[in-house]
Amino acid sequence: MTNLTGTVVRLKLSLLRGGLRQSRGRRDAFIVSSSFALLFALAQLPGMVLLSRQPHGEVVSVTATAVLALGWAFLPLFFPTGDETLDPTRLVMLPLRPLPLMRALLVSSLVGVGPLVTLLLLLGCVLVPARGAVGRLTAVVALVLALLVCVALARAVAAANVRLLTSRRGRDLAVLSGLVIAIGGQLVNFGARRLGSGGLGQLRPVADVLSWVPPASAVAAVRSASEGSYGSALAQLALTAAALVALVVGWARSMTKLMTTPDGSTLQAADGGRAERRGTGGLTRLLPAGRTGAVMERTLRYVWRDPKTKAGWVTSLAVGLLIPVFYALQHTGSVYFACFAAGMLGLQMYNQFGQDTSAFWMVALTVSSPRDAYEELRGRALALLLITLPYAALVTVLNVALLGAWPMLPRVLGMSLALLGAMLAAGAWASARYPYSIPQEGLKSVVPGQAGLAWIGIFGGMLTAAVLCAPYIALTVWLTHGADGAWSTWPLLPVGAVYGAGIALLGLRLAAPRAAGRLPEILAAVSKG
Repeated sequence: MTNLTGTVVRLKLSLLRGGLRQSRGRRDAFIVSSSFALLFALAQLPGMVLLSRQPHGEVVSVTATAVLALGWAFLPLFFPTGDETLDPTRLVMLPLRPLPLMRALLVSSLVGVGPLVTLLLLLGCVLVPARGAVGRLTAVVALVLALLVCVALARAVAAANVRLLTSRRGRDLAVLSGLVIAIGGQLVNFGARRLGSGGLGQLRPVADVLSWVPPASAVAAVRSASEGSYGSALAQLALTAAALVALVVGWARSMTKLMTTPDGSTLQAADGGRAERRGTGGLTRLLPAGRTGAVMERTLRYVWRDPKTKAGWVTSLAVGLLIPVFYALQHTGSVYFACFAAGMLGLQMYNQFGQDTSAFWMVALTVSSPRDAYEELRGRALALLLITLPYAALVTVLNVALLGAWPMLPRVLGMSLALLGAMLAAGAWASARYPYSIPQEGLKSVVPGQAGLAWIGIFGGMLTAAVLCAPYIALTVWLTHGADGAWSTWPLLPVGAVYGAGIALLGLRLAAPRAAGRLPEILAAVSKG
């Protein structure tokens, strides 16, 4: 048993080390992202200590623990992660019993930057309510229980859903997760704004309920022990321990089922292919002939068929609409929040080659010159514009209508078009410079070792897009400042459209030679899944 645990831990470390050895850029990206996460976790400790002196400090610690556990439960399923062992189906062919394998996986889950950051965050949460010797002793027990519950929760949820999420049709359910996460993020945002105006006391009813919901109940036990309510403290610790046992039992059942039951989740319905062909067949007749039309059709089919690509689109569509509409309904938003639609949809241009995964070799065979690479990138960009242009315009008009700011429509729509062009240009460059693989059969969106590279490429591209938009933003500010009336800035609309188109074409032409010259590197990077 001990040898198996050590082997799995070494396997996880080897996967991480092997991914970091592939390139210096990935290693640097991992170091930078890990350093920022650890610095944040360490910086919150003094803040939590100061928070302990506030009247409602323990309210924050209890709520934060519940949110942290929620993140451990769901985020590993839909967001990039470097833990290849999260998918237990990769180990089912080995001669291993479920219980020893569970122990090994649980220990390996405690190894890495994520668990260390979680440990530091939970340490800050238990320090807030800890008072006296009994309270501090209870804090140690609560810290261990809360961390184990978070890890076991992630493993149990992953094991229970791995067959569903790795099947073709089951992965389509991930589309709903994007919408839920988008809405949930906005609710958290508005909740934080309400707390800023009304104080932490507004969270007291929520914290009272969460005090009996594991693992937040473990942190609440520290407060109860510090106040002398030893019976309540024991009950809350016992509740957390019972939740841990229940998670382990559920995890064991899922593992046993995974290791003894054949996988039939990938069987397709008899009419599945016909249903998918009907999804894009009508639109293909309207596409241009030649390579451009073929590339556009292929890109649109990815949007329609591939669950992970579809999930990204649904999330972008939801966030791009929810942010401006939510703020406009509260009469606290700006008309320029409509640019969120163009910005979120522009992100779909990033990692274009990675969406092809190992099938990119067929595309690479057709690219023999920068001209071929330019036509490939142009076709992909035009396919995105078929969706992004009308959607961004619709969100802009809706936002302006909700705020009653019709005279500002030309400048806002022009800003959205300029931003969209800049995002397409930056996305094409990032696709050629920072490609990464998207696993098709798994729970992750990035293969191990490439997560840092993916984030660096996305955020670097977003920064580049902001720089590209700076001249148009400066022009907007200058014309708006000197305008005699709101409608006098109407030339900003055609200028924004021309500027966005020009920047997009320039970005495609600059990215094409790099993509053509780096085809072997791109193919190697996107084929790792």
